[in-house]
Amino acid sequence: MTIRHAPYEDSADFAIGLKPIAEADWLEGGEADPFARKDPLFSAHRQTVFGELPGSEAGQEEVLALVEAARGPTAREGWPALYAAARAVADDLVLMEKRAGAWTVTAISLSAPSFFSVPEVLGRPLDQIHAPVHGFSDRFLSRVVRIFEGLRPGLVLQRRNWTIANSAEPFMPDAMAMRARIDAIEPASAGEELFVRVERQTLRRLPRTGGALFTIRVWLHPLGALAREPERLAAFARAWKSAPPDFRAYKRLAAYDRLIEAFLEAHQCGAQASSSGVRR
Repeated sequence: MTIRHAPYEDSADFAIGLKPIAEADWLEGGEADPFARKDPLFSAHRQTVFGELPGSEAGQEEVLALVEAARGPTAREGWPALYAAARAVADDLVLMEKRAGAWTVTAISLSAPSFFSVPEVLGRPLDQIHAPVHGFSDRFLSRVVRIFEGLRPGLVLQRRNWTIANSAEPFMPDAMAMRARIDAIEPASAGEELFVRVERQTLRRLPRTGGALFTIRVWLHPLGALAREPERLAAFARAWKSAPPDFRAYKRLAAYDRLIEAFLEAHQCGAQASSSGVRR
């Protein structure tokens, strides 16, 4: 399979890493019928995958208009506007608006969550959402707020991050059950049973209502796919071995150490990465 995104080539640490992209590249697609995946989740787990605050309706409608401009008309059928938009794209959609002077999640459609759910973020400002990220308030909060404040219409920003998971399931609001199965994985099977989970995120202004739209597109590929791209495999090995303690703790990477090390040794990446001057 083709690896679409490899953010471990850029960084093995927390980084804002927002870069401008062409508006035509805003939505990547790659999923024929997103509604076929999202609708059953909406029906069975609505409180986990969707939420909206009163007063967010105008912003939701503007998001829908943006998506329809990019993807064509959508079916409404009584759904909230943000969910109608989300059904048409592979991405999850997060509406951020100023409430009490702080950028706050006012509506969200979250069908491929990476270890969190709607109730954990709906109605919360940026500092509370990112509280689990060690040092976020000190290192990043003021800069992120400036980015939100400075967004101009037509500017689309992109960033990417990555982690490891022992599941190919995009819908992962709670990682406990998944992580409980790690010890049962044999090192020889790491390439097939571990997955690189990448989030490709975008941020753009809503010019009419003044809010901001944050999108999250999850891409997954087996760890073993790296073996077919030696340069990316080497980059992954360097990132794994150089990841700072805060990053490793937040991502809970230590749980996968024996499996990743076995995979890298099997592909002769352990010595190469160590000789590059990286640290554990």
